[in-house]
Amino acid sequence: MKSLRVVIVTGLSGSGKTTALRALEDIGFYCVDNMPVVLLPQFLEIQSAQSKNITQVAMVMDLRENTFIETYQSIFEQIRLQGYKIEILFLDARDDALLHRFSETRRVHPLSQASVMEGIHRERMLLHGLKEMADRVIDTTSCNVHQLKDAVQRHFLSSSTAKRLFILMISFGYRYGIPVDADLVLDVRFLPNPYYVETLKNYNGHHEDVREYVLSAEASVVFLQKLFDMMEFLMPLYEKEGKPRLTIAVGCTGGKHRSVVMANELLSYFSKQDYPVNAIHRDINKS
Repeated sequence: MKSLRVVIVTGLSGSGKTTALRALEDIGFYCVDNMPVVLLPQFLEIQSAQSKNITQVAMVMDLRENTFIETYQSIFEQIRLQGYKIEILFLDARDDALLHRFSETRRVHPLSQASVMEGIHRERMLLHGLKEMADRVIDTTSCNVHQLKDAVQRHFLSSSTAKRLFILMISFGYRYGIPVDADLVLDVRFLPNPYYVETLKNYNGHHEDVREYVLSAEASVVFLQKLFDMMEFLMPLYEKEGKPRLTIAVGCTGGKHRSVVMANELLSYFSKQDYPVNAIHRDINKS
């Protein structure tokens, strides 16, 4: 079984698929909107082969693609045979709610010819089989944006996860700029730099020799101890405020060595504390 988690977001037009996709992005999924279903097998193989940082992907697929209805069953079966586990999230809503939403936004229904309601009825008929296949169906008739986001995140976060605060770790290089969406920024340029060690400079922070070199410094030991103490203090306060997501950026000069090591140490710490967490090493291949 492939380790990449694959979520297909689909359903009726106007049911909230964009909101659901954004909710998944906020808890660490790599997200793609309107992915042609015929490209799915190649996309998953590329992600599995080249990106160790991406462990879960979500994509919206629906009737905006002309061949979707004719091809989705065979494509889904093909990638399941390749060892991928697909989870299908289907969003639905009552006809009157969908009609009201199209009226409010003045958007054109993708299947509408004579009327929006005609398009809704036709789409519902065409998607009936896909709805039957779905692992989870959410009726968004009475949901506002925040309620739908909460429902999606509750479902896709591990049921064993006691805390709802999602933590995203980003390692980066200061020469490429600080991540603009960071809540906390940690500068680790004070630590010994493996770049200046000839046997280590060409490796990155995932390499065990680089990790051992960085963590062997007394400054690293003290820094991590104080950092973990601070996180233990901060996390309950963020949760009490209802913060759903915390982005922690860890920076060194180039984003290849020290920041990667320290981001991984924090990733391990939060995982042991049962927080949903993911890591992005933004600049690891740039320097």
